[in-house]
Amino acid sequence: MSIKEPDQSVWNRFWNKKTDLSKVYPSSAAVADTVRMHFKDLHGMKILEVGAGTGRDSAAFAREGAEVYVLDFAINSLKLVEAQREADPVVRERLHLVRGDAFKSPFPDCTFDLVFHQGLAEHFVKPLPLLQENFRILKHGGYCLCDVPQTIHPYTIIKHILIAMDKWFAGWETQFTMGELQKLMQAAGFKCDYCYGDWMRPNLYYRMLRELCFKFGVELPKYPLDGSAYQKFKDRLLDNLRDKSWANWTALSIGVLGRKP
Repeated sequence: MSIKEPDQSVWNRFWNKKTDLSKVYPSSAAVADTVRMHFKDLHGMKILEVGAGTGRDSAAFAREGAEVYVLDFAINSLKLVEAQREADPVVRERLHLVRGDAFKSPFPDCTFDLVFHQGLAEHFVKPLPLLQENFRILKHGGYCLCDVPQTIHPYTIIKHILIAMDKWFAGWETQFTMGELQKLMQAAGFKCDYCYGDWMRPNLYYRMLRELCFKFGVELPKYPLDGSAYQKFKDRLLDNLRDKSWANWTALSIGVLGRKP
């Protein structure tokens, strides 16, 4: 089977179907939580999100005082971010949209305090140049947060079956173990300071059922057990397991926060 990385047309079609953000699940909470845990005050920070998607984390960071840029080559993704930007005067002032290539970003060396991305590196056969570009545009002492799918998970099996059937939404995608992701970050020049795993909430199977029901005009609750004692207990448990190395092997996604020396 030939490998075909997703291009602009793939992502424009994908995001064109996601115009109602109330129906779209947000990014893994671990991404924003990791940023806030390591940077107690975002005021004055210069942050870049690469492969913006909906840009909801970037909008939140802008509200918290950071100067935030989002970089994406898919115009329909940037339209989603622009809608949030226009709806909030604070975000409008601090959030900047840039259309461009993540491998050749239009920023000078040593520009940002933090670069982050989720659901991006796994779509490239050779992701190292992406991280090397992240390294270039970071200030010395700045950080890169890379979040990707974790290998040992049912998601990987389902994904590769759909890829083989030419039914995967992005055409092709890979995955990483924590060791592989750490080695990739180190090869780009980063020192790995923090690692985490995270799990879909609600779980993968419920999300798959919900997407199937959409096709029949049925909309299931976005968070079926939201506010229940069971859900609160489960969330606390998963949060406590997030940075336990053994638990990362069960997570759907993993992330590494790397520092540029």
